[in-house]
This record gives sequence, C-alpha cells and structure tokens, in this order.
Amino acid sequence: MQIAATGFDGLFTVETAPSRDERGYFHRLYDVDAFAAAGILFTPRQSGISHNAKRGTLRGLHFQAAPASQAKLVRCLSGSIFDVVVDIRAGSATRGKWFGLELTAETPRALFVPDGFAHGFITLSDDADVLYELSDGERPGCAAGLRWNDPAIGIDWPFAPLVINPRDDGWPDWKGN
Repeated sequence: MQIAATGFDGLFTVETAPSRDERGYFHRLYDVDAFAAAGILFTPRQSGISHNAKRGTLRGLHFQAAPASQAKLVRCLSGSIFDVVVDIRAGSATRGKWFGLELTAETPRALFVPDGFAHGFITLSDDADVLYELSDGERPGCAAGLRWNDPAIGIDWPFAPLVINPRDDGWPDWKGN
C-alpha cells in the first residue's frame, strides 16, 4: 500500500497492488497499520456503495457539518469517475481550493479525504460503482453541500453533468466563511 500526499494537508492518494494468480486476485482495500504509519488516524464506521447507471451522473458536492463531520476513503469498483474535493477547513492554506483525479476500477487507487472537505464526482462511464468507507455515519441535520459549478471554486469538470439530482443542483455557492 502506497500512501502519497497531494499538496492538501491530510488529503492522500492510496495506491494498492492486488495479488494475482490463476484464481483471480485479492485486493487489500484498507490497512489500519499502513494508514497509521502515514500519520492517518482513520477508523471506518460505515460503508456504502453508490451505483450510477449513466455516464455523466454528478453527485455532490457533499459534506457533513460538525459535530458529525466525516473522513472518507473513496474507491471506484466498476467503471470510472472524476473525483473532486474542495477544502472548506477554516485556517487551511488550501481553503477554497479543489483537487480532482480520475478513479477507475482498473486502477487500484483510492482517495482518502479528511473531514473538512466537500466531496463529489461525475461518472465517466455507465455503471460506475463507488465505495465509500466513512469515519462516521450520517446524522440528521448535519448533511450539507456546495454547488458543483460555483464560479468562486472554479472546478474544471471534464464535461457538464447529464444527470443531476435537484438537491445537488440546488446547493448554495460557497461563501468561504
């Protein structure tokens, strides 16, 4: 497991190498010791899969506010996505900046997102499944979001969404406060 910094404090890419043989492969998705060695204290408390039937489906930008803010480990299990996070942490040197990368089922890469980031993605293929490992469960009243195309953030999406939930399309612009 190779855990690499991204230039955003606490945000890491996680590269893994499946062990392959004639039966197929075994793929280690999370290792508490490898994370701890990289200085990441992360204990998954909840897992979920987002299935996205159509290319161009946009989900996000989501986050949970305190006291239920979440760290997450995000991995694409089938298909491909363009995964994006926005740093919304007060006092962060990268506050208001975004980071994006492609995650695919064929590339054994995940993104570890600390709490204090908004997260979203757009599917680059039909039938994209995304696995979330979360440090905390969803709590009523803590769910929040930012508008995916807020000009103050300026995310360079690969293309405009073709499928978007009205809730995701209606999140407010980020005020930076």
